[in-house]
Amino acid sequence: MASRNVGLLVGRCLRFVPKQTQQWKYLSTAHSLNSKQLQTEVQDGVGIITFNQPNSPVNTLNKAMDAEMDEALTTIYQNPAVKSVVLASAKPGCFIAGADINMISDCKTAQETEQLSIDGQKLLAMIEKSSKPTVAAIMGSCFGGGLEVALAAHYRIAVNNSKTNLGLPEVQLGLLPGAGGTQRLPKIVSVPNALDMALTGKNIKPVKAKKMGLIDATVEPLGPGLKPADVRTLEYLREVAITTAKGLAAGTVKKQPRKRNMVDKITDMMLQYSQGRDYVFNKAKSTVMKATKGKYPAPLEIIKVIRTGIEKGPDVGYAAESKGFGELRMTNESKSLIGLFHGSTAAKKNKFGNPKNEYKTLSVLGAGLMGAGIVQVSIDKGYKVLMKDMNSAGLARGQDQIYKGLNTAVKKRKITSFERDRTMSNVDATLTYDGFKDCDMVIEAVFEDIKIKHAVIQEVEKHIPEHCIFASNTSALPITEIAKASKRPENVIGMHYFSPVDKMPLLEIIATDKTSAEAKAAAVAVGLKQGKTIIVVKDGPGFYTTRILAPTLAEAIRCLQEGVGPKSLDKITKDFGFPVGTATLIDEVGVDVAAHVAEDLGKAFGVRHAGADVGVLKDMVSAGLLGRKANKGCFVYTPGAKDRVENEEALKIFKQYSVAPKAENTPEHVAMRLVSRFTNEAVMCLQDGILANAADGDVGAVFGLGFPPFLGGPFRFVDHYGADKLVDLMHRNRDMYGDQFLPCQLLLDVAKSGDKFHK
Repeated sequence: MASRNVGLLVGRCLRFVPKQTQQWKYLSTAHSLNSKQLQTEVQDGVGIITFNQPNSPVNTLNKAMDAEMDEALTTIYQNPAVKSVVLASAKPGCFIAGADINMISDCKTAQETEQLSIDGQKLLAMIEKSSKPTVAAIMGSCFGGGLEVALAAHYRIAVNNSKTNLGLPEVQLGLLPGAGGTQRLPKIVSVPNALDMALTGKNIKPVKAKKMGLIDATVEPLGPGLKPADVRTLEYLREVAITTAKGLAAGTVKKQPRKRNMVDKITDMMLQYSQGRDYVFNKAKSTVMKATKGKYPAPLEIIKVIRTGIEKGPDVGYAAESKGFGELRMTNESKSLIGLFHGSTAAKKNKFGNPKNEYKTLSVLGAGLMGAGIVQVSIDKGYKVLMKDMNSAGLARGQDQIYKGLNTAVKKRKITSFERDRTMSNVDATLTYDGFKDCDMVIEAVFEDIKIKHAVIQEVEKHIPEHCIFASNTSALPITEIAKASKRPENVIGMHYFSPVDKMPLLEIIATDKTSAEAKAAAVAVGLKQGKTIIVVKDGPGFYTTRILAPTLAEAIRCLQEGVGPKSLDKITKDFGFPVGTATLIDEVGVDVAAHVAEDLGKAFGVRHAGADVGVLKDMVSAGLLGRKANKGCFVYTPGAKDRVENEEALKIFKQYSVAPKAENTPEHVAMRLVSRFTNEAVMCLQDGILANAADGDVGAVFGLGFPPFLGGPFRFVDHYGADKLVDLMHRNRDMYGDQFLPCQLLLDVAKSGDKFHK
């Protein structure tokens, strides 16, 4: 299972304020304009604009900020006492994080959205075209519209620390940079680097940013003193920026041109000719098509707009950017991705409030792949963790996995070797329950068997304090059943992580009718600190994610029985938009796990989870075809080999259980068989009260199971595809295949009323 995360967003709604109304502000040299979103002052000939959005840890470009920024810039640039300008933030963790997405969402037409872009371009042109040197002082997040503000400045200085990142993540919301980013960035960092940044939305660290030419200078962070380290560093950055601005105005500081290596020089020369531009941009387009299969319009539009500016000049380029921004906003893909942004933002908040107790020490039972993964995402967030296993070999394997994960971060220069070693010191590997008396939460990651779970919880409760929360990392067993073995069922909760834990963002928390408010608040608090995107669901067989995956895999097995080969099935589902093919997914999940879940959920839900013969999976298990972990499942996995071949042993089993196709298995027909069952079960979970709302269902499906992000999740997919159209398709499939395609009542109701899950 894999998923690509959804990032920050940008956009702006900026307008000019009449310049003549600002004359009176020249009379003051300090705090000449004090407003709600920013402050301005003049210090020794340097005009300083400080962004400081109230009651928020970050600065965003909302309507109030935009208007005040327009007014402040007009005032500063018209003030004859001002020789240069500094743009800074009062927040150590953020320069400007982007724009208020609601400002974009409120636009009802492409023209209205296009105007946001035009207004933003006009405002930032005021910075770029000013004769007074303007310095952007960057510390913390500088994304989207924030980076576009910095790009308009004449000089950029950034703090060289782990929290300072620069990027243009608009593409992750189905948009393009709309305030001049597509036109300024290629001139500043080179066309290939601009394409890479705009097409991926990746974060750029300060050292790399300086090497690219994205920033002009870095400052090193200061340590703590009379004030906290981040406050001292922010003050130091401000001082350096003011000194630099003075030097630029006086001519004693010169902006150095970007250093170009041989590749840069050859590329620049190629871009002077149409054939060279064809090569560069066609290569970028080819890479995008390979990665997205054309499912995302934003990357292709970004390539087009950047090329337009290079070939036809900035005026045409800016116009193309604004037009593209407006048109992309109206696409279903952008609406879906923005919807996911809202959903994931809500999923990063604790709706149960802060827990009453403080949770500092965790213990994880089981040092296998999941257990070690849970330990890793806990210790690198500051938790002290006891990792218990049954034998020394298991502990050693778990410790090795954690070390390798952290060491990979060192190799990628995300952390230092000292930070790696310090983080490793937070884990205490043990074979005993010594120390469990001080644990605040126990997370078990043992084998998926109810008897084993019961034995574990009974044993653990002999050694933990009464306030300690017991969380089970089960993927399908009802938490209510697990809690029956507990003396304190109110402290038992489910915390379903996804593998690999350090990469998969979702955490599915499962609460029973007896789970206390404290246990729910604690589980969410721990998950949020671990960096997870969280959905909280009601208890039931398979919860939400496993429950909706099970009928999908059942339909996949049925397709294999009908003669659709594993490679063909993978291609069909990947072409639809899933990041992992369904046959590969079966191997990744584990054929034994899939068989176990299919049997258990088949008993719980009957015909709705039917369609395939579970004997296929059982025979594969008997033959040792357990999937990737056994190097053979639907495919044969040869260590070191990139290509996989279909497993002849598996093909023989599929043939033994073969059934005649009821219709021609075209790619569209097969894809919709799988997707309709996935979606129907998701809607059924909302109907049954497993889900609190449709947004949680979309977040869980995308971030946990890899449902195509451009479709927004199963509920937004129904909204765009049409509930009535989906119901008609399912009725036709029901006539051919059986009652597993029976639409649930809520889906029928939505189809009949014409309503939507997302209003």
